[in-house]
Amino acid sequence: MKIGLYFGSFNPIHMGHLIIAQTLYQRSALDQVWFVVSPQNPFKLQESLAHELDRLRMVELAVDDNFDFRASDVEFRMPKPSYTIDTLTYLSEKHPQHSFSLFMGSDNLNHFPKWKNYQAILEHYPVIVYPRPGTFQKMEHPSISYVEAPLLDISATFIRQSIQAGFSVKYLLPERVEDYIRIKKLYQ
Repeated sequence: MKIGLYFGSFNPIHMGHLIIAQTLYQRSALDQVWFVVSPQNPFKLQESLAHELDRLRMVELAVDDNFDFRASDVEFRMPKPSYTIDTLTYLSEKHPQHSFSLFMGSDNLNHFPKWKNYQAILEHYPVIVYPRPGTFQKMEHPSISYVEAPLLDISATFIRQSIQAGFSVKYLLPERVEDYIRIKKLYQ
C-alpha cells in the first residue's frame, strides 16, 4: 500500500488537519494516511504539550470513522526527540510491503534543510507539500510534489488559548475530540 505519513504534535488534532489529510489522500493517489503523533518535536517546547497518550486518543477519536485514516504511536517507542528520518527508516523496515510518503506544509520547507538527514529523506521518500498561509517558498527536487489544498489558518495554539479563556471551539474540532478535551479538562 501507498501510505502518506502526516506527522504532528496534534495538540489537539483539529478540522484543518483532517481537511488537509483528506485532500492530500485523494489528490496523491494514496491508499491510507497515518497520523504519526510525535511525543516530542525537536523544534517545539515540551511544556505546552498535552500528554502523548491524550493526543493519541484525540487522533484516534478524530479518525476512527474513516477507514482510510489511522492513528500511529510509532514514535512513542523511539528515542526522543523524534526525528522524521528515523521514523521513516523504522517504518520502512517494519513494513517493507508499504511505500511511505511524507506530508509537509510549505512553511516547513524553510526549515527542511535543518532536519536530521534531510537529504536521505529526499533520496528515499516522496515529499508531498501542501500550501500554508503566508508561505509560498518552493524547493525544486524530483522527490517533492506540490498539491493544491485549501489554505487553512487554523492553529492548535489558538484553540488551546480559546479553551483556556473559556471560548467555544465548536467547528474547529471534531465533536468527539471537543468532548474528550472537556471531560479530561485539557488545556485549562
